[in-house]
Amino acid sequence: MPKHNETRQLPYTPTQMFDLVSNVAAYPEFLPWVSAIRVRSDNESEMVADMIVGFKGIKESFTSRVHKHRPDHVRVDYLDGPLKHLHNEWNFRDDGQGGVLVDFEVEFEFKNRLFEMLAGQFFDKALRKMIGAFETRAAELYAPSGSSSSSAHSAA
Repeated sequence: MPKHNETRQLPYTPTQMFDLVSNVAAYPEFLPWVSAIRVRSDNESEMVADMIVGFKGIKESFTSRVHKHRPDHVRVDYLDGPLKHLHNEWNFRDDGQGGVLVDFEVEFEFKNRLFEMLAGQFFDKALRKMIGAFETRAAELYAPSGSSSSSAHSAA
């Protein structure tokens, strides 16, 4: 089962990163392979949403429950779709220097063995691309005008 954990230090606040990650409806604007989101329900602490993803002519939809604990934690629980299992967590901690430490964890397993094999081949590259998309989006939304902090993101 593909699994990944990592921590990134970014020059934003925990609240800014929480707002970015918990705004699932905006994912099609910046996340690769996400073509549409349908939010079924949403409140301060929980959202249920359908996400349509596509890659090389394959399109799939899945439903997740997003647990929101402002301003420091977002957890995604898989409800329905082509996966057997999905667990995704984001934790946001003040780094003591005016920025944030973002702890990210994801693990998943497909029901379909073909998708599992494809995912295994592209998992690391796809994950880096998606994490880079979040970093680039954060720079677009939160970096001061003319700031050089976005230069690190352009290399991703």
